[in-house]
Amino acid sequence: MENFTMLQFFEWYYPADGSLWNHFKNEAERLKSIGIDSVWLPPAHKGMEGSKSPGYDSYDLYDLGEFDQKGSVRTKYGTKQELIDAVNAGKEAGLQVYADVVLNHMGGADEKEVVTVKKVTPENRNEFISEPMEIEAYTKFTFPGRQGKYSSFVWDYQCFSGVDFDAKNEETAIFSIQNQYGEGWQDVLDVENGNYDYLMLSDIDFRNPFVKEELKRWGEWFYETVGVDGFRLDAIKHMDPEFYNEWLDHLRGKYQKEFYTVGEYWAPYDLPSMLTYIEATNRRMSLFDAPLQGNFYKASKENSDFNLCTIFDNTLVQACPELAVTLVENHDTQPLQSLEQTVEAWFRPLAYALILFRKDGYPCIFYTDLYGTKYTDKGNDGEEHEITLERIDKLEVFLYVRKHLAYGQQNEYFDHPNCIGWTREGDDDHENSGCAILISNGEDGTKAMFVGEKHAGKTFVDYLGNVGDEIVIGEDGSATFKVNGRSVALWGLKNN
Repeated sequence: MENFTMLQFFEWYYPADGSLWNHFKNEAERLKSIGIDSVWLPPAHKGMEGSKSPGYDSYDLYDLGEFDQKGSVRTKYGTKQELIDAVNAGKEAGLQVYADVVLNHMGGADEKEVVTVKKVTPENRNEFISEPMEIEAYTKFTFPGRQGKYSSFVWDYQCFSGVDFDAKNEETAIFSIQNQYGEGWQDVLDVENGNYDYLMLSDIDFRNPFVKEELKRWGEWFYETVGVDGFRLDAIKHMDPEFYNEWLDHLRGKYQKEFYTVGEYWAPYDLPSMLTYIEATNRRMSLFDAPLQGNFYKASKENSDFNLCTIFDNTLVQACPELAVTLVENHDTQPLQSLEQTVEAWFRPLAYALILFRKDGYPCIFYTDLYGTKYTDKGNDGEEHEITLERIDKLEVFLYVRKHLAYGQQNEYFDHPNCIGWTREGDDDHENSGCAILISNGEDGTKAMFVGEKHAGKTFVDYLGNVGDEIVIGEDGSATFKVNGRSVALWGLKNN
């Protein structure tokens, strides 16, 4: 069985010039050739900011860059046809293509409505701090630019459970909509803020059966139009898990396709909640390993004070490896973003070694680590910051080793707080496979490790070139491997 690797093919600050779909189309064959197997693309639909929107502020799910709405025809990433062409190019290159699906909320309504609401305490959404009252809410979506093409469904206040703005009094607060489907929030598993159903904008109410049917129809239309292989689901901790159970079962049943799915249940230090979600969805989807990303962040900040032997403690890949998508960074954790939790540059290669060369987890590479980026934005301090993220040197070497060498029995050497290692003995299906990985967050280190008797007498070298020595494997299949301080060494067969 081949090792698979995913790539998140965008970052929050990708230029809003409509070029991303064509960029992916042009890169597809190269990505496949360097060891990428699947690509997660950003939300393809029109957001409330039109051509400037990254897509997480869903306006019209049926507008993939086809209609003159919100000030543009194209989206931030290109036109509908460019999207279709890019997905086709990816599939022709042998890549699986996953679409980002944002169904928790909508923004940029076309009309206001008079709506009965109750105001709630932001820190405890279960606590109502007003009697029922009327506000003017942006909750009516008629999509005049599309004029009913593909769907005539009109979204109104009966489709939403909450909003955060009263246009009548120009007040920003969290308002629970009192509609015929419920007078409070929906049941979600996350209990942060009492109930974390409400996240932002106009919160979709999945108690409304017409909403659920419309989103199933949209799912069918989107698949038949674009032809994606799977989904990345946004903000699932703020949604009733039963909705995606129903939605995924519907699409998988209708098309008899797996539709590989990974959900964003972002709980960096709350593994139990993630396991509860997996149980509630009966293992229908994988989840991003937010706790592992949190451990990487802490390790990069604490330097040699961090005990590397604990790097996988309380992580999804440790508790439920078959459903863990491991990652180092994403568009939310990158500098100046909403969930900023950036792994320091020195530790990123170490983190990638920890997700790429082990037997467990489905690793996801972040766009900026392959391509780099520069951008300017305001931080939490209100000041403008200029950010430069360099691409990771020799990341293609990491991908090569994952695809060709990192197979077979895994032997662990997590026996020193500042220097850990493991080996993969290789297998018969991958010629010359087998490798030894050593990581240090402190001083230079060495470690005797067993790579398998079949490698006896063979010469291993550090594929990253960080350690210049050559090492000959002993007759017993072991050798003493080296690593430089604050670095990673990736030992494999010479001239492989």
